[in-house]
Amino acid sequence: MFKQDLNLRQILWIFIAVLAIDQILKIYIKLNYPLTLFGTDAIIDWGFFKLMFVENKGMAMGTKISDFLPFLSENQGKFLLTFFRVIAIGALGYWLFSTLKTSSPRGLRLGLTLIFAGAVGNLVDSIFYGQLFSHSYKQVAELLPTEGGYAPLFFGHVVDMFQFPLVRWVWPEWMPVVGGQPYLFFQYIFNVADASISIGVGVLLWFNKEIFAKPD
Repeated sequence: MFKQDLNLRQILWIFIAVLAIDQILKIYIKLNYPLTLFGTDAIIDWGFFKLMFVENKGMAMGTKISDFLPFLSENQGKFLLTFFRVIAIGALGYWLFSTLKTSSPRGLRLGLTLIFAGAVGNLVDSIFYGQLFSHSYKQVAELLPTEGGYAPLFFGHVVDMFQFPLVRWVWPEWMPVVGGQPYLFFQYIFNVADASISIGVGVLLWFNKEIFAKPD
């Protein structure tokens, strides 16, 4: 199944499709809804699925570099995060396109393409959204506001929107640390770019024997 190569045209179509869907949804949310604040209703609430509008200033699940390196300010941590993303995406892109020079499994190229597209999608938010939009706190953002955007270049916030709160439970009292506390699975809010990265990683892990098989 994953022995045939994925050619450059197919890679570009996958990349463009993921990036376009991701950015169209983010821009639509930005230009039509204010931030979904704590205690306010979701844009769509079907119980098991919620469409919301939150902005992530950090990494996955809102984690910030300044949380690990307290000697850095939040702005310094944000700049370093965006800078690291640029370096990582450059390295990932080099790896992806270097696979075109050899006979590489389709799964490797597919996984790398999905991860690369998702990473670029979130990088666009981090670099440009602060300049392109006004803030969304208790108001609908404006595109290219005359008074300027809500943040300088490299300091934009990533737009997240999807949540699947599938199951709720309370941890047993006898459990250390979390005993008696409620828990929601899956509570994290994500976007199309995040989903693309996760699927790409899943492809690499699931088909790792075929992808990283040593030649006879």
